[in-house]
Amino acid sequence: MKVELYCDGACLGNPGPGGWGYLLRVRLASGVQEKEGSGPAPDTTNNRMELMAAIRGLEALTKPCQVVLSSDSQYVVKGIQTWLRDWKRRGWKKADGKPVMNADLWQALDVELARHQVEARWVKGHAGHAENERVDRLANEAAQTLGAS
Repeated sequence: MKVELYCDGACLGNPGPGGWGYLLRVRLASGVQEKEGSGPAPDTTNNRMELMAAIRGLEALTKPCQVVLSSDSQYVVKGIQTWLRDWKRRGWKKADGKPVMNADLWQALDVELARHQVEARWVKGHAGHAENERVDRLANEAAQTLGAS
C-alpha cells in the first residue's frame, strides 16, 4: 500500500516546550483516507520534534507500506537519505568521531524505516504547501499546550 506521510515539529524556544504532528494519507479506489496525530514534549528541541513527527507517523502504520515521507526539515530528510547509513556503519558516530546528536531518536526512526519502504522528500516550509501547513499547525498547537503559562 502506498502512503503519504507529512510530518513537522515545532519548539517554543530551542530548547523549550515542543510539539510534533503528522498526517497520513492513503488514496484508495473508494476515496482518500487520512489520519492525523500530534503530541507535546517538555524541554526539547526543534530537531527532536521533527524526528518524533516522523517516528510517530511511521509507528501509526499497522503494516509495512511504501511511504513517501515529506518534511520541511533538511535534518530529517538528509538524515534518512544519507547520514543514517553512515552513522550506523560508524557505531552512531559522525564523520568527526563525535556522537550523533539525538541518537536515541535516530535509532527509533531507523527501526521504523526498516518496517517500510520510505522515500524522504524535502518540502519548503511556510510556503503555502497545504499539508505542510497543516502538520505545522498540529505541531505548534501541541507545543502551545505546554508553553501557555
